[in-house]
Amino acid sequence: MNNGEFEKVIDYTFKNKALLDKALTHSSFCREHAVETRDNNERLEFLGDAFFDAIISVELYKRLEKVDEGKLTKTRALIVCEKSLATVAQKLGIGEYLNMGKGEEHSGGRHRESIMADAVEAVIGAIYLDGGYDEAARFVSREFESTVVDALAGKLFTDYKTQVQEALQKRGQKTSISYHLDREEGPDHDKTFYVHLVCNGKTLGNGSGKSKKEAEQNAARATLEGGIK
Repeated sequence: MNNGEFEKVIDYTFKNKALLDKALTHSSFCREHAVETRDNNERLEFLGDAFFDAIISVELYKRLEKVDEGKLTKTRALIVCEKSLATVAQKLGIGEYLNMGKGEEHSGGRHRESIMADAVEAVIGAIYLDGGYDEAARFVSREFESTVVDALAGKLFTDYKTQVQEALQKRGQKTSISYHLDREEGPDHDKTFYVHLVCNGKTLGNGSGKSKKEAEQNAARATLEGGIK
């Protein structure tokens, strides 16, 4: 599949084709082909993550005029997450357009949620650089409309990190929550991440996953299931 076909899928034609090529290039491809690290999609993912968050924040602010900041934050967390990004990625078929190393591909990388989610954020970042905020917002608004609707209707999956935050805040005490990476195991194309959740200097839960975001969610879930003390 070529990038021209993908432009039709996302209903956006890039003026700078190199930006789309970079957005669809996984780091494993660069390692196997001795390509400069900066030519993979990680920097665009960083940018896209920020604009995805901002675009959804504006959308919710407009739609939920009578909702307070806490509810807005909770609703946004349901939308701006790996699961919803991966769902949109599957709808777009983005995995089939990715440039990736053979090892990553053979281990199922084209269908791995974390890789697909990162690629969608990279595409958002690329569209922003190529066409500006309005074009990036148009893409996000169109592709995530059903996700926003489901979030407002309470139909999306549970965000354990937000639940932990709320449970700790109900104590009426000042809390400082952070997630710490303990280690990574496995080859680059099939890593498992291990993290632990810390609140006010005390470890409350541990979790693992195929991405850091998944591991953090599992650490939060373990904290809730173990009872917050």
